[in-house]
Amino acid sequence: MARVKGGPSARKRRKKILKLAKGYRGAKHIQFKAAHSQLFVSYRYAFRDRRQVKRDFRKLWIARINAAARMNDISYSRLMHGLKLASIDLNRKMLSEIAISDPEGFSDLVEKAKAQL
Repeated sequence: MARVKGGPSARKRRKKILKLAKGYRGAKHIQFKAAHSQLFVSYRYAFRDRRQVKRDFRKLWIARINAAARMNDISYSRLMHGLKLASIDLNRKMLSEIAISDPEGFSDLVEKAKAQL
């Protein structure tokens, strides 16, 4: 009975890992062991950061809305409360886009929010 070394399948498995590690720095794109351990870390970062990106964008939108709101003499929290009372359902992404591209339109929204407070 002869032992099985698994040459072709092992090479295929290692090549797959090294292909995924392409572009990594140093030994991490050359050596299988280093590439394999780095891929685990990379996948963990990717999983975490898919959620982190959403948080970062929301922070950015809030900062933009707050800046535009303060130009119109109202705080972010009072603006959002006023918009809710006025039944204006705009998400923060759209509000920040309006604040950047259409300042007059944003001012109109602020006036409607102030009227409801």
